[in-house]
Amino acid sequence: MKTSDFNYDLPEELIAQTPAEPRDSARLLVYHRATQQIEHKIFRDVAQYFKAGDVLVLNRTRVLPARLFGQTEGGGKVELLLLKRRELGEWECLVKPGKKCKVGVKLTINSEMSAEILSVTATGERVVKFYYEGAFEDVLSRAGVMPLPPYIHEKLKDPERYQTVYSKENGSAAAPTAGLHFTPELLNTLRERGVEIVEVLLHVGLGTFRPVKVEDVEKHVMHSEYYEVSEEAATAINRAKREGRRVICVGTTSVRTLETVANPDGTVNAGRGDTSIFLYPPYKMKCCDGLITNFHLPESTLLMLVSCLCSREEILEIYRVAVENKYRFFSFGDAMLIV
Repeated sequence: MKTSDFNYDLPEELIAQTPAEPRDSARLLVYHRATQQIEHKIFRDVAQYFKAGDVLVLNRTRVLPARLFGQTEGGGKVELLLLKRRELGEWECLVKPGKKCKVGVKLTINSEMSAEILSVTATGERVVKFYYEGAFEDVLSRAGVMPLPPYIHEKLKDPERYQTVYSKENGSAAAPTAGLHFTPELLNTLRERGVEIVEVLLHVGLGTFRPVKVEDVEKHVMHSEYYEVSEEAATAINRAKREGRRVICVGTTSVRTLETVANPDGTVNAGRGDTSIFLYPPYKMKCCDGLITNFHLPESTLLMLVSCLCSREEILEIYRVAVENKYRFFSFGDAMLIV
């Protein structure tokens, strides 16, 4: 399968620059796989597509102010993006320009933080050691800025709008954006309908948004990301699977987490570690029965993953309809429910 098989035309004006207000007022495209029927709704209507016993899986990760700006000893300006913590104060980072970040280079971030380039990974990222006093997250909150995607040009007035309302655990370089549409009230509505809400963790890093640069899809290598599935979460999901109830994921990160630990029968194993799972057709989902997701970039691994829930042809037709109906695309855009 070729990367170009997942291309589609998107007018630039449909790339959302600001999030919908309120969160649940975004539009929602509902796709019924059994009938190939499409409905056009508002996100707050999503609860009507759930029934008692369904399990909704959320990714509880929280976005760090992961973009840092530093200066070399010679005065050169450098930008770093924290991707993955290796140990206390030591991170894998994207850097630019790379030529200014050779091994041994020391950087000044601000009056509280400095850094040193320790090594270069096999895929070109830098392992960076940060020097600071106190708690890393506290210092980072003053030194870093929210890492919005490069296609968003508007300044975000409230950084919390790039966090889900259920975010808990710091560690991501980007938001699991499908979850941005939920409000506490909508989550309560789902609970009142008898929906069981389960949390997993995947810290979003380069694996989620690195572009596919090879034409042969199978040759693309995903960057690994840290995940956790607790015993409690695994028990709830496995009970639902045994009883024939649906497991519906919020976001591609939740899907990747569950499919990493899934058994052939759809049950999952509790665990934690790094995953570099890459899902693309003709892969068939083992655990995930439905998905809430945003509209993704052409030729992206995210678009390939979503195609595993039905087919590439169906997804591209859905996207054609979404463009025709002027849905808003990407991180701050509208949502899609596949059931």
